[in-house]
Order: sequence, then C-alpha cells, then structure tokens
Amino acid sequence: MRKYLLHLCLILSTVLVICATPAVNQKWISVKWVSDGDTIVLSNGQHVRYIGINAPEIAHDNHKAEAFGYAAKKYNQSLVRLKKVRLEFDKEKHDRYGRLLAYIFLLDGTLINKKMIEKGYAYVLHLRPNVKYNGVLLKAQRDAMSAKQGMWRNWNEQEGKEYVGSKRSKRFHLKSCPYGKNIEKRNRVFFTRKWDAFWAGFAPCKRCMRGGD
Repeated sequence: MRKYLLHLCLILSTVLVICATPAVNQKWISVKWVSDGDTIVLSNGQHVRYIGINAPEIAHDNHKAEAFGYAAKKYNQSLVRLKKVRLEFDKEKHDRYGRLLAYIFLLDGTLINKKMIEKGYAYVLHLRPNVKYNGVLLKAQRDAMSAKQGMWRNWNEQEGKEYVGSKRSKRFHLKSCPYGKNIEKRNRVFFTRKWDAFWAGFAPCKRCMRGGD
C-alpha cells in the first residue's frame, strides 16, 4: 500500500510540474509575413505578437507612423521572414485580439524578442503574467541604451516634463494624464526624465505620450 501511495504521489508531482511549466512548442514553422516590429504571421495564418516588447508603430488607421516604426519592421523582416522559427509560450497564450503570444526562437537559438531590443528597435513591455524573460529583456534594453542603439541614439528629453509611473503595471504617464492620477499612492513612482523610466523597465502610456510626446 505504501509503495502504491508513493508511486501515486510521484505521478501527481510530475503532472503538477508539467502543468506549472510554460508550454514550449518544439515544432518549427515558417514565417509568412512580418506585420511590424513585434508582430508576425505564420505560414498557417496565425498571427503572433512578441511577448515582453513593444516596437514603434507603423502608420495604421488614422495614426501616423512613429519614429523607427518602419525601421523596426524592416529589421524584424531581416530576422524572421520566410525563416523557420520556434514558439515558446508563457502563462497566457493569447491576447484580447486572439493573437498568439510567444517568444520567438531561430534555429541557432537567437531569441528574436531580445534581438529587437538589443538593436534599439523595441523597448520592454512588462505585461503580467507573461514575465518569464523580463530580466533578460530589461538587461538587453539597458545595454542598448548604454550603446545608443536605434531609438536611443539621438535621444532628446523635453525640459520641464514630469512623469508618474505605476509600480504594479510598469507604465509611466505624463503627470497630467488622468490615468496617471488614478494610480494608487503606494504604487506611484516619479521620474523627471523618460530615459530613467525606460531604464527602470517602465513603458510609456500610449494615450498621453503617443508619438513620443
């Protein structure tokens, strides 16, 4: 009886470990299309959004392209278009638009999410619960900032601006932004430069700082 119970416990423990481990897709699939600096379309038609990063926007709907938007798309194309990739998932597999959320790997082990940040074509976007590689991505961003890669090369700060960030969401806002004002006091952190906010791993609010205001 003891042996049976021990065997049963081992089986249950194994199942729990497997369930708690983020899914890794061992299959390789081709990239059919690159939508922008952080989104691709696979050969099976599935749209994939890169986890943990955000690239500048290209022109869409009524919005103008952001600085480095098309450069980010071009660089992403050079990395993955028509190539075989492997998808690694985190705790949440889809976003609200139905796109797959994944870390993208090349055959040589290159993590594309990290590569986009390393070259200054994207910044860290903390979005719980998918935070498996956040430490890796933030280090890559700080290295890119220090080396003045891509968007960090000719960095300009607007004098007299103040920013408030949320320790919980890792977003920062103009101090006058209504969303910033709604942050609980215990979660607030203040910055006098956007650079410092990015260095700390915060991402800008798209409503009050669209287009790099």
